[in-house]
Amino acid sequence: MKILQIHRPAGVMVWRPCRTESFLTLLIYLGCVTPLHIGPMISSPRSAFSATRSSSALGGTHRTVTFDRLLVNIGDDFNPDTGRLRCRFPGAYYFSFTVEKFPEKMLSVMLVKNGLEVQAMAYDGYRNQGRKVHSQSVLISLKLIDTVYLLLQESPNYAIYSNVGPYITFSGYLVYPESTSSVGYLNNHLSPPGLHLPGCPPPVDPQYNWRRRGAHEEPRSAFSVARTSSALGKSKGRREREALTFDVEYVNIGGHFNKTSGRFTCHFPGAYYFAFTVGKHPRRAVSVKLMTGREVKAMVFDEDTSRRREMQSQSLLLPLRRGETVWLYSQQDEGYAVYSNQGRYTTFSGFLVYPDSESLDRNFS
Repeated sequence: MKILQIHRPAGVMVWRPCRTESFLTLLIYLGCVTPLHIGPMISSPRSAFSATRSSSALGGTHRTVTFDRLLVNIGDDFNPDTGRLRCRFPGAYYFSFTVEKFPEKMLSVMLVKNGLEVQAMAYDGYRNQGRKVHSQSVLISLKLIDTVYLLLQESPNYAIYSNVGPYITFSGYLVYPESTSSVGYLNNHLSPPGLHLPGCPPPVDPQYNWRRRGAHEEPRSAFSVARTSSALGKSKGRREREALTFDVEYVNIGGHFNKTSGRFTCHFPGAYYFAFTVGKHPRRAVSVKLMTGREVKAMVFDEDTSRRREMQSQSLLLPLRRGETVWLYSQQDEGYAVYSNQGRYTTFSGFLVYPDSESLDRNFS
């Protein structure tokens, strides 16, 4: 039943009757005696897609990976015919993709931003008869009209396999829209430790005080990092466990991840999503664990010591308390290693999905 319409021009409450009814008269009377507190209608930016491909693609004939089935396209920001997402809402976006190696071909698929910047990649250099699925994910910052897509190595020695299954998927969504009062800095610069290149933000944003947040902002915490070099195990005996460190920082909302120490520290209790992908080094096994403190929560493992390079991925949700740390541990014995290079095979991401009541109560108080 239509009773009234509410308009808010320039912060003024206007009551416009739809019908002359006794109930309306009662509402107006109560509004004069006791103010009616009606919260503003807030429309948050939304952008999300998920697409699949049901046919194979050979390098040299296809470069940008396109898709023939669109499962979700909130905001219509993704074009399956071109395979590209075009950003309408600046902010931090999470992307994940899965591709399968074609028999007797190599695999090399890159997540690319604006046609120039390789963000992460999936790779398998073993040209055998078998087929194998590889996955990768990363959280990156996008500005207005930035584009993101998957790029297949153009040589005919590379190919991806799929059928009506399908094996090839690509998804992405806006995690946190950009806000000068809540995001702080988002960057995608590669800087050597201790060196600040012109135009690159410092490791900590001196212009932003995280304690002076808006009165009605939900807690935000997210990071995504990568390595551009391998990490080789060297020790035969036991020693203190060291966290895997990173030299590329895509996103660090809140500054809660320290890429030098390789550790994320929880500032807002709640449920967090974590995902990591590591490359296997030729002639070495790979064993990487996701740790909270000294407790193993998840891991990847491949004991193959052949010359092949491939990928291993893992992800999960974790409940965290304030002050808990999350980090990756790579087995440090000399028979183990993590492989990466400028293609960024090894990535680590995490973000707050749902803050618990403690964070919300403190933030809104």
